[in-house]
Amino acid sequence: MVSFDKFKIWVLCICLVSELGYGFYLPGSYPHKYGVGDYLNVKVNSLTSIDTELPYSYYSLPFCKPEEGVKDSAENLGELLMGDRIENSPYRFKMYTNETEVFLCQTKPLSADEFKLLKERIDEMYQVNLILDNLPAIRYTKKENYFLRWTGYPVGIKVQDAYYVFNHLKFTVLVHKFEETNVARVMGTGDGSEVISTVGNEGSDAPGYMVVGFEVVPCSFQHTPDSSKNLKMYNKLPSPIKCDPTSVSMAIKENEPVSFTYEVNFVESDIKWPSRWDAYLKMEGAKVHWFSILNSLMVITFLAGIVLVIFLRTIRRDLARYDELDKEAQAQMNEELSGWKLVVGDVFRAPSNPGLLCAMVGDGVQILGMAVVTIMFAALGFMSPASRGTLITGMLFFYMILGVAAGYVSVRLWRTIFCGDHKGWVGVAWKAACFFPGLSFLILTVLNFLLWGSHSTGAIPFSLFVVLILLWFCISVPLTLIGGYLGAKAPHIEYPVRTNQIPREIPAQKYPSWLLVLGAGTLPFGTLFIELFFIMSSLWMGRVYYVFGFLLIVMILLVVVCAEVSLVLTYMHLCVEDWKWWWKSFFASGSVAIYIFLYSINYLIFDLKSLSGPVSTTLYLGYSLFMVLAIMFATGTVGFLSSFWFVHYLFSSVKFD
Repeated sequence: MVSFDKFKIWVLCICLVSELGYGFYLPGSYPHKYGVGDYLNVKVNSLTSIDTELPYSYYSLPFCKPEEGVKDSAENLGELLMGDRIENSPYRFKMYTNETEVFLCQTKPLSADEFKLLKERIDEMYQVNLILDNLPAIRYTKKENYFLRWTGYPVGIKVQDAYYVFNHLKFTVLVHKFEETNVARVMGTGDGSEVISTVGNEGSDAPGYMVVGFEVVPCSFQHTPDSSKNLKMYNKLPSPIKCDPTSVSMAIKENEPVSFTYEVNFVESDIKWPSRWDAYLKMEGAKVHWFSILNSLMVITFLAGIVLVIFLRTIRRDLARYDELDKEAQAQMNEELSGWKLVVGDVFRAPSNPGLLCAMVGDGVQILGMAVVTIMFAALGFMSPASRGTLITGMLFFYMILGVAAGYVSVRLWRTIFCGDHKGWVGVAWKAACFFPGLSFLILTVLNFLLWGSHSTGAIPFSLFVVLILLWFCISVPLTLIGGYLGAKAPHIEYPVRTNQIPREIPAQKYPSWLLVLGAGTLPFGTLFIELFFIMSSLWMGRVYYVFGFLLIVMILLVVVCAEVSLVLTYMHLCVEDWKWWWKSFFASGSVAIYIFLYSINYLIFDLKSLSGPVSTTLYLGYSLFMVLAIMFATGTVGFLSSFWFVHYLFSSVKFD
């Protein structure tokens, strides 16, 4: 019976992990019930391209504008930082009412600048991103008997020397019957939802529908000059429109207008509201993803296990042999010490630049804690892609709150290095509060000037810059100083051995010690390089990343491997009487960042072949550098803290005279 209960628990755990692999979906708002004939308003997001990675406003091109004027939707901090600019659009539908040949507008004759800009955006493969009821428009294309899914549709296409714009859109809205008519009616999803009770209201029993899918087929259709004469927005065109996505006919020319039209078809679907994001979250390659991640986990776990077993056996045998000797033999052995026992009087000597090391370790704890907490919440579905910007907003929030941990760890390490001395703890706390944020601010400011110069919506507005600085100095810095104060009050870690006044000379080494340190990053890199490909693809290729459960497992494995690699390197250095282990233990695991940066360059050359222009390349390398610095701080901290614990445990296990 007991074994059966254990079996059930194991089955439950396996099911939970498999669900976390894809991530739960907790939408955060109720489904929006629309009655037949209710208006559905389509919104537009920034124009995006994998060719330049520079987002631009939808209305930067000569598109039709809504009658009531262009209005921004409610945006959170994460959306602004990601370059999203969500605005209203002239596209609007009536629930469950099919419409064809709907006229939107005819633009003014294209000026030379507008014509040139439109051609540039078509050459750069810009996509138009539409949103209906918080669902991005999805487009299906067929290639070699396979259906490919894309979000958005291209602005236009170049055929030979002519440029064609997609001026007619064929929409398909998938709807599902609302199942709980008398519970609640929700006005708006994603943008300040309001729940309004409908119990007892007149007409509350009328059938309603929920939007569960939004598909678009772009077409290039040449309208006759007379077909749109005297027509107003939303009027029906007198002549039929045949939408054929395989052919194009609306060529853009200077000093000639462009007419925009659309049609919409509503289709009842079996897709239920909680599953409506499945088409976006479960893109192609899921089986490859599963196989690659599991294969990586098995191989790295096996290698890490071998390293750990060999390492523990070596240390235990060394300590056991020493403990078995009597006092006389121990005294004689102390005179003939070799290896790591010779550096007993120097192993805890203060490293060079101790303040910088303390600040970097504190910042690493802050970054690692932020990453773990954010990924855990994301794996549980609290940061779903349905709520745009929540992932970045959550990361900023957790990073600021964990400033307490950064201040505490950095100051307590500072006091430990100087044997409990309180002097200078405020300066260390300030370094921890400003070092990594200062580097990040410098990189992002330089990149932002490039975005400003390109008039991209990816540029952070000046007002948001002020907000970020206020968040830094009014929340993050005070919390870090509070953590530093707590670290100054906490007891320091006492060393198990005394440090000699005169430092011991380090013997000449056969090979540079930094060579081993740099090579140590290969094993941690092996734990994440497969996952790194999917993350890079989501960042730069416009794909949706939602396997946060796998990412959490990979991160845990990365922490374990970083700790083991740093322990092994520290022990090797001590065995050759090199007592300067502090910085080397940090960079032994932190060197994985070098390989990640090299992989980023490889990804730029071989996977982002279409990325064009010095601005786009500089942005890519700048953001990659920012990511690599954060990873170096986090992994280096894991390596240093594990090595510190190991050295403290090792020398406290042996009694020295």
